[in-house]
Amino acid sequence: MAQQERAFRTRRAVLEAAAAVFAERGYTAATIAEILNRADVTKGALYFHFDSKAALAQGVLEAQITTDYHMPRELKLQEWVDAGMTLAKRLPQEPMLLAGVRLSADLQGREIFGSAWPAWANLTASFLAEAKDRGEVLPHVVPEVTAQVFLGSWIGVQFVSQAVANWADLEERMSVLFDHMLPAIASPAVLVRLDTSPDRGARVIAEVQQQRQQPVALAGAGA
Repeated sequence: MAQQERAFRTRRAVLEAAAAVFAERGYTAATIAEILNRADVTKGALYFHFDSKAALAQGVLEAQITTDYHMPRELKLQEWVDAGMTLAKRLPQEPMLLAGVRLSADLQGREIFGSAWPAWANLTASFLAEAKDRGEVLPHVVPEVTAQVFLGSWIGVQFVSQAVANWADLEERMSVLFDHMLPAIASPAVLVRLDTSPDRGARVIAEVQQQRQQPVALAGAGA
């Protein structure tokens, strides 16, 4: 068990180091030597988990979508908004996500290691499909089509925010994107109940972190 835990920690350290280097330098300029130096692991340990730089890039991209900050809500559309707003809050602060943005936009490299864009589109489509089944979405909406429209808009928002504000206004821009898109797809009764405030992501993250601390607090009280 201890060996498995060490292997997990080593793999995570390598991924985080690779993400930091990819985020700063891009795929082509990144080197295994720099990733090794940042991860502080041996070459053998790195190649045990990833047999090439392309495999490292694929690992970083696969780590993009997690359920770490997912909170079940009464409305599935609110869960979708929450996913987008927490991403907007986290992206400027997390090299793993920043690396995903840069790698996915590498039109030459993505032929080698892929892109995170299809996974993000699939996630949106799944939220919208379930929301439609619940009657939260207007009948004419095709989840897969709307997901592609949203993906293109989201990519544009990312790049504009990075170019003009170094990500500082990403949450505000994401809020505006939802405010423009939701009236076209959400049923009126649901629309008025959705929270798309710029600070929504920060509040959801705080809620999740507080929930994670509760078992620890309860255990301490029981002792």
